[in-house]
Amino acid sequence: MHAGAPGFLNGHQICHGGLIFTLADSTFAFACNSYNVNTVAAGCSIEFLRPVAGGDVLTAEATEQTLNGRHGIYDIRVTNRAGETVAMFRGKSTQIKGTVIPIDR
Repeated sequence: MHAGAPGFLNGHQICHGGLIFTLADSTFAFACNSYNVNTVAAGCSIEFLRPVAGGDVLTAEATEQTLNGRHGIYDIRVTNRAGETVAMFRGKSTQIKGTVIPIDR
């Protein structure tokens, strides 16, 4: 994600935390729904570790820590162009009925 658009910067002229959260939350959603079982967030938290300058590029990567029955925990690392960690997100997931992509029968 490119963090350079003027609307993405806060009053301190750094990337708005809500934008970083949205990137991490979307990455969490893709990861926990990757089994093609409808999955929703049961909770999450984020720690902002360093500021992101306007114009920087952010990348998010998910790691599944555990999936036990219907419940999972995922860690999302958000890094800047230099590979520095700018935020850590932890999401707790719960699988619900249905599939993300319909299964042909």
